[in-house]
Order: sequence, then C-alpha cells, then structure tokens
Amino acid sequence: MSEKKDYNYNSPSKFNDEMKTIPPARWPTELEKAQMGTMTAMVSSFGLPRIIISGFLLVLFILTPFVGVDLPTQITNIINRFSWNAVLVLAMVPMIHAGCGLNFGLPLAIICGLLGGTLSIQLGFTGPMSFLMAVLIATPFAVILGGGYGLLLNRIKGGEMMIATYVGFSVMSFFCMMWLLLPYSSPTMVYGLSGNGLRPTISLDGFYNQVLAKILHIKIGNIEIPTGSLLVFALLAFLMWAFLHTKTGTAMTAVGSNPTFARAAGINVDRTRMLSVIMSTWLGAMGILMYQQGFGFIQLYNAPNNLTMPTVAAILIGGASVNKASIPNVIIGTILFQGIVTMTPTVMNSAIHMDMSEVIRIIVSQGMILYALTRKTEGVK
Repeated sequence: MSEKKDYNYNSPSKFNDEMKTIPPARWPTELEKAQMGTMTAMVSSFGLPRIIISGFLLVLFILTPFVGVDLPTQITNIINRFSWNAVLVLAMVPMIHAGCGLNFGLPLAIICGLLGGTLSIQLGFTGPMSFLMAVLIATPFAVILGGGYGLLLNRIKGGEMMIATYVGFSVMSFFCMMWLLLPYSSPTMVYGLSGNGLRPTISLDGFYNQVLAKILHIKIGNIEIPTGSLLVFALLAFLMWAFLHTKTGTAMTAVGSNPTFARAAGINVDRTRMLSVIMSTWLGAMGILMYQQGFGFIQLYNAPNNLTMPTVAAILIGGASVNKASIPNVIIGTILFQGIVTMTPTVMNSAIHMDMSEVIRIIVSQGMILYALTRKTEGVK
C-alpha cells in the first residue's frame, strides 16, 4: 500500500518539497504578466466585436488579389464611401452626449439638406457656389426644424429613440407629397412632361458634383483620395471635439450622464438637450450635402430613410453606446461598416463567379445593422 502524503503546509519543509514537484513553466514571468495585461487591456479597449470585424475586413483585403479583384480600386471605393458617410455618422454624437440617444430622426436632418440643395439649383446657382448656397439655405431649416424636434424630445424623455423613429418616417412621408406640390420649375429637376414635381433622382453635373472631392485631389498609382472631402470632415470633427471640451460641451455631457446632478448644478437641461438636437440636425443636413457632392446625385422621396440604419449601425460598431460616443467611434465605425459593405460583394462575386453583388450587399449590410442594434449598448451613467 502506498503511503498517503500529508499535505500539511504549515510545515515549511513539506511545503518546499511539494513546491519542487510543480514545473517552473507554469509560473509566468513578470514580463509575460505585463504582456498579458497589455494584450487584455488592448482587447478590452478596442472591443472584441471590432477586432473580429477588422480581422474579417483584413481577410477580404488579403483575398482580393487571389480572386482577381483590383485592390487599389477597392481602397479608393472605401475612402470615397467614408468621405460620403462620415459627417452623417458624426451627426449622432451631440444627441448621444446630451442623453437623447441615437438619432433615428435623421431623415428630418436629411430633408433640411435636400431643401438646401434643391433650392440652390432652383435659384440658379452653379458650380462651387451652388454647394455654398445649399449649406446656407439648409442652415435655417435645420435650426427651425431641429428646434421643434428638440421641443418634442424634451416632452418625452426616456422614449426619444422610439419617437424619433416615427418623426423620421412622418417627415419623409410628408415630403414625398411636398416634392410633387412645391413650385419648383428648374428643368434640371422637374418631370419633363408635366413640368412640375421633382424627379426621384437629380443629377448634379454642372452644380456641386465632386466640388469638395476635387480640392487638392491626390492620386497615388490607381488609388484616388478625395482630399477636400476628408479635410471638411476633419474640420467638422475637430470643431465637435473642441466644442465638447468647452463649458457648454461639458454641460451637455453632464446632462447626458446625470440630468438630476446637472439640474442641481444650475444647468438648463431642456435648453442643452435642444441645442444638441439642433447641432445634430445641422450636421445631418451638412452630411447629406457631402454625400450628394461625392455621389453626384440628389435622391428624394423614400431615399432619406435608407441612410438612417446604416448610420446608426456604423457608430455602434465603432464602439459608441446610447449615452457615450467619441470622434474615434465615428471614424472606426464608418471605416469598418463601409469597408465590409464595399468589399464583401465584390470579393464574393469574384470567388463564386456569379453576379450576386446586390443580394450579398443587402445580406451583409442588414446583418451588420442587426448586429449593431442587438449588441449591448447600455453604458454606465
């Protein structure tokens, strides 16, 4: 019979004998502990879902030359789509900081931009001046409609995102009628036979098509960079970052984090929330004008609703929550979302040799939206 060992570790000699039987490799060194802590911190800060999506995007880039897809063209497409959509995603930040949640009423802001663009053409402005006038005309619409939108959200605190969804649908449906009834007469925009009512798609050739993208345009081999559009986004992002570090911006963040404490500190909660909604509405109007000048067309009627979910999904994928968002969340989310949506159909089509690009695009984009909206987004207040 084998002798039963006595695991009385109160005895120093027995404790030392037992410790000698443990392989030294089981104990990590201080350097290994530091590396493990650094890796864990990096994964935690960037987020495992974003690491997975980034890895998938990297795999698509690696597969591109093997399936016969031109890599520079795909990089150009991703950069272009980022420049089109980044300002729309940036429009989510003010309302999130003020505790109004994700701006599902984005179609209201888009309508303001569409009014600016169509009225600029109607008034006869062309070239770069048409873009400048579109921004100037859209601004009062954004302030007025954004103010009314803010008043509504102040009356239904706690249900902002649900009500905002209905605001977006209602405004879009109302303007489906107004695009036919408003007295536009520019032959560039109205139906040719009747002479009234705006067409669903309006070309911007001769107006503000690529007006920003062509500024300081850079071409490196087959890769084209719309420098002007990226610089405008960088300027708006910097101004947003700077604003959030001002006294008013800090008050806005305080309102979103703890409205009771903010009210006790003397902050006008309702006015601060309304300011965030107006800012978000103006950025959304600016964002759709940026989108139009890059895309080359104005799209009316039901088109504004097609941008809401991808925009919300992009900022959530970037790491934002319903009460916390930052400029890096905007940049990372837009790159990941647009990169996946752009690359997946092209690579899959070339790999399986079937023209299923639109089907694959819908599956991927809607799948990413579903993921973004169902992930846990409740931050710590």
